[in-house]
Amino acid sequence: MREPRKDDNRPKKRHIFLRIDSWIDSTVWNAGFKLSQWWEDTTIFFRRFRVTGWKKVVFEVLGEGMTWGTAGSVLMLALALPAFEETKGNWRAQSDFAVTFLDRYGNEIGHRGIIHEDSVPIDELPDHLIKAVLATEDRRFFDHYGIDFLGLARAMTENARAGGVVQGGSTLTQQLAKNLFLSNERTIERKIKEAFLAIWLESNLSKKEILRLYLDRAYMGGGTFGAAAAAQFYFGKAITDVNLAESAMLAGLFKAPARYAPHVNLPAARGRANEVLTNLVQGGLMTEGQVIAARLNPATVIDRAQVKAPDFFLDWAFDEVQRIARPFAQHSLIVRTTIDMGLQNAAEDSVESSLRQYGESFHVKQGALVMVENGGPVRAMVGGRDYGESQFNRATRALRQPGSSFKVYTYAAAMEKGMTPETIVVDAPITWRGWSPQNYGRSYAGRITILTAIAKSINTIPVRLAKDKLGTELIVQTAKNMGIETPLRTDKTMPLGTSEVTVLDQATAYAVFPAGGLQSRRHGISQILNYDGDILYDFSRDEPPAKRILSEQANASMNSMLTQIPVIGTARKAALDNGIVTGGKTGTTQAYRDAWFVGFTGDYTTAVWFGNDDYTSTNNMTGGSLPAMTFKRLMDYAEQGIDHRQIPGITNPAPAPSKQPQVANAKPDENALPPLVRPRSLSADVTRLLRSVGETFEKAPALKAPEKNGGKVAVLGAADGGSTQEGLPNAASN
Repeated sequence: MREPRKDDNRPKKRHIFLRIDSWIDSTVWNAGFKLSQWWEDTTIFFRRFRVTGWKKVVFEVLGEGMTWGTAGSVLMLALALPAFEETKGNWRAQSDFAVTFLDRYGNEIGHRGIIHEDSVPIDELPDHLIKAVLATEDRRFFDHYGIDFLGLARAMTENARAGGVVQGGSTLTQQLAKNLFLSNERTIERKIKEAFLAIWLESNLSKKEILRLYLDRAYMGGGTFGAAAAAQFYFGKAITDVNLAESAMLAGLFKAPARYAPHVNLPAARGRANEVLTNLVQGGLMTEGQVIAARLNPATVIDRAQVKAPDFFLDWAFDEVQRIARPFAQHSLIVRTTIDMGLQNAAEDSVESSLRQYGESFHVKQGALVMVENGGPVRAMVGGRDYGESQFNRATRALRQPGSSFKVYTYAAAMEKGMTPETIVVDAPITWRGWSPQNYGRSYAGRITILTAIAKSINTIPVRLAKDKLGTELIVQTAKNMGIETPLRTDKTMPLGTSEVTVLDQATAYAVFPAGGLQSRRHGISQILNYDGDILYDFSRDEPPAKRILSEQANASMNSMLTQIPVIGTARKAALDNGIVTGGKTGTTQAYRDAWFVGFTGDYTTAVWFGNDDYTSTNNMTGGSLPAMTFKRLMDYAEQGIDHRQIPGITNPAPAPSKQPQVANAKPDENALPPLVRPRSLSADVTRLLRSVGETFEKAPALKAPEKNGGKVAVLGAADGGSTQEGLPNAASN
């Protein structure tokens, strides 16, 4: 019998494929038929809801509203998330530290912590105080939910009529949100966060809790926080005992505590208190007859003829105390700081005088300064123009592009690699991964020395060194080793100073140069003691010795170059009088947004910054202008009557700037700031004796303290003389 061939199975296979194909066709056709039938039934069903005429218009509007509402909800959620991140910490708890601060010589300069007075329940506060605060700050406080749209409209109307800002639209809850979570920077981002946080506070706290927190946390002038501390400071009485006139004066402080602080300007404080009394009458909370006695008998205050508190420094020092003293069992502490109030007052006066004299012409409104003595103690800190207006510390918290003042870290790394100031480099066009930095004026000098490159603030050289010799990682590591604590980027533009830093960072890092290449060991706390006089912490005892950051040769090379910049470079206005050798570097960012000078002598290192909080451009202000002049004014004062230390590696002092011959009836230099003069004239021997006594006092055990008396929006920027944007010349050069 014949066996079947393999080909005999082919018909069976074809039948199988045909059945599969038929099933697919019928299934797809049936599915399409049923889908079309379902769609037709659905269409017929919804036709009964079809509207015409005016009803159609209503439904169209509602439909568009739902669409835009959904999109708006997604946008609002995206904007709200950053704001709610601020609430993750333990924002309710005030610090349990009670700290009394002393200056370097043992004089009391301020308080921080729970010594600000304990919180008083709202129900125990005088009724007229609550009414005065609400009448002035937020009359509809109990009627809105964090944002008062009616009050905002009223404020906008009044401001339009007056042609300026005479009323604010922020609610009391919004002000509390700013005090608890945000800074005083005037940016759209902050206002958006403030609005969301105000709604969040209203959702999580009662009105009484919000009001209590507001009265407890607001800055009230004179270094006091909270109405209870202010009542004790200004009137010497508990908050529960203040009368109507005193309540009106306290309520008037919330708007501008520095301007209306009665111990500083009593007439202004009384005038503001009279406005508060008027608000009480206009708001219907009191009658004119009830406030007339307070108008005729305004509040009197305790004479506080004392040294002005260095509030920006105290805020920073308090943060340092909490970090250091966390392991201590005692939380009522006396802290001896490093601040020198003579230098602090001179620093504040230098910044304020510069802004008052040149602020309008340069279109600049803010400045910051940090002064560090050789060895690391911070002697002065200016965090802004007016602490009462804004408690945001621009010296320690504001991140700004340093511009060409960042180039020193590139050159320091190059010196560590064996280069010298006489090393020949080529100033020529360069392209790095599609980016072509340029010098000011689009000109190039060809073969030059590194000394010339840094003195003239040439842009192509640090970029060429980073690209061909060093690498950005080494430059960043050098900057961190020298004291930059802010995270730095390692992108190609970083050598020209596009990565943000703080003023305190810059002062810390530059202080390595006069320290001989050793770590500067920046600090604001010398000792921490309890009220029994026991030393709980001593910087010289408890901190490790300074580490070497730069070799002696590299540091000497850097000093030899940096001391030439005030002589032949971009910082000639920083050169001090009397032939005192000065080193430093200027910095100006793109569009003139930030201007820096960071300089040093053998005794002090000072970093100066000027700019605007909203990042708007200044009027062509460079680091070699106002910052350098401010540095000179302060340092001329600081260097009077002391034994001058030599800058390491500088054996032959740089020549003093040439003096113009005196000409009869000659006009004074328009770019000169009036000099600061020490208020005393002492012989050199007496000065050395006082300095020795002061240093001995710093190292000696503290005396027992007296008993308590009860009471980023940074943009890609350019350095001096160049641009960090591809193919564009820089708008600024020092």
